[in-house]
Amino acid sequence: MAKHLLFVALFGHGHVNPTLPLVEELVRRGHRVDYATTAEHSEAVIKAGAHWVELKLQSPALLTPPHNFGLDKIPGWMRGMFAEMRTLHPVLRDYCAAESPDAICYDSMNWPARVAAEQLGLPAVRFVPNLASNEAFSLFDNLMNEVGDEDPMLAALAADCAEFSAENGVTLAPELVLNFTEKLNLVFIPREFQPAGDTFDDRFHFIGPSLGEREHAEPWSPADPDAPVLFISLGTVFNDRPEFFRTCIEAFGDGPYQVAMAIGDLDRADLGEIPPTFDVRPYFPQPAVLRHADAFVSHAGMNSTMEALYYGVGLITVPQMPEQAANAGRAQELGLGVQLDTATVTAESLRAAVARVTSDATMRTHLDRMCKVTRDSGGAVRGADVIEEYIR
Repeated sequence: MAKHLLFVALFGHGHVNPTLPLVEELVRRGHRVDYATTAEHSEAVIKAGAHWVELKLQSPALLTPPHNFGLDKIPGWMRGMFAEMRTLHPVLRDYCAAESPDAICYDSMNWPARVAAEQLGLPAVRFVPNLASNEAFSLFDNLMNEVGDEDPMLAALAADCAEFSAENGVTLAPELVLNFTEKLNLVFIPREFQPAGDTFDDRFHFIGPSLGEREHAEPWSPADPDAPVLFISLGTVFNDRPEFFRTCIEAFGDGPYQVAMAIGDLDRADLGEIPPTFDVRPYFPQPAVLRHADAFVSHAGMNSTMEALYYGVGLITVPQMPEQAANAGRAQELGLGVQLDTATVTAESLRAAVARVTSDATMRTHLDRMCKVTRDSGGAVRGADVIEEYIR
């Protein structure tokens, strides 16, 4: 029997993109999917087959992490994000009350959807596009322990949560803004990549990544089919790093790699002379490039990390924020790549890391195994099966 599902993922390609193959699969099975998100993602969710429900930000700048997003910035950023999310809670609650979806499926960063589901008595499915948390491993707790309980912004966030809870008759605290376990949690990574993966109970389904229509949506091929390919990208948020991209040019400008380098909105002129072996663009169709790549210099966003592993491409990680550092550390721990310090990376260290990733036989074995594990985790098909069983 066809169901009506509301997806909610407010911002960030790394949060929206993993859900789109699931939308495609559910729509293919005859279900109706509404997708509440910002205008930036409207085209993508409509193309996946969903009905777009617009969420308007009051202060979009609040949701943009600062340039140097260290641990000290997290509480302040979380408080700004909470204020923005708070304005969206009544929008989602009223929409659900009017449209009566059978379930709300929400990104783990989007607590208003969880609260609306609780208030209206609707089944909720939580999407986790990053490392999951339980009693044995908690990414949130690890970060907050390093921040410390005395941070004034964290105390202010606790007061904001208490005020919201009193107004709406729900329980909300800082640790529940990002770290809440539903009866059903779909995690877009393989269990083998998850720290303490064997400690997660049957509420968690590690379905891994799936690319859906994105896998073949845009073509790309290297100019020289016989030369090795190196892909360089810092993702869509923390890519305002002209000094880093200049270092990459210094490291690989004299070959032997064909380099595809995504620089976002940076001005090419800020990079100096670009060698003929470099293909520099604001954006690349990432799956198409990774299909050809021998190595990937990446910020270690989870979406990029999973897509690299889906294609068996070794990682040279230069994380730009604490969550990415956790991803990079896990990849290195599992023998899937090399992590470099963003603050001290040099042309020499980049060359050495790429050389190791492309020549280390043991690493190649680990990558081949994780590639198979990633592809065998079930992806969107398994995710749709689990959702259907849950709301049947």
